[in-house]
Amino acid sequence: MRRTAVNPWEWSLKLGYNQAESVEGAARHLYCAGQTAVDAEGAPQHPGDMRGQIGLALDNLEAVLAKAGMGLGDVVRLGVFATDVDEALKNFDLLGMRFGAAGSAPPMTLLGVTRLAVPGLMFEIEATAVA
Repeated sequence: MRRTAVNPWEWSLKLGYNQAESVEGAARHLYCAGQTAVDAEGAPQHPGDMRGQIGLALDNLEAVLAKAGMGLGDVVRLGVFATDVDEALKNFDLLGMRFGAAGSAPPMTLLGVTRLAVPGLMFEIEATAVA
């Protein structure tokens, strides 16, 4: 599989993502449901703690990817939902650390929402991965 970053401008690189990626030769696609800060039984964790919720949501995303034999380096698209965009952006260094370590800067969209499916959750991340 070959990934080629498409960036007509470079401002998004400072924020840790490409404007687009061209993927050629991918044999398998994985579409992940939104991952949140829940434990193995689905109970919400880290109430009121955006950083804690982002960290656990990323842990859960990595667990889903690993179960499919993939990792963060295989992610080609992210959708991010937050009940407080400013607070989420203050903690986006967590995404940069995780995806940067995997050598990946997938295109993403961040949307502010009034609430998520489960009360108390503040952050959700969905991903598309290819291998």
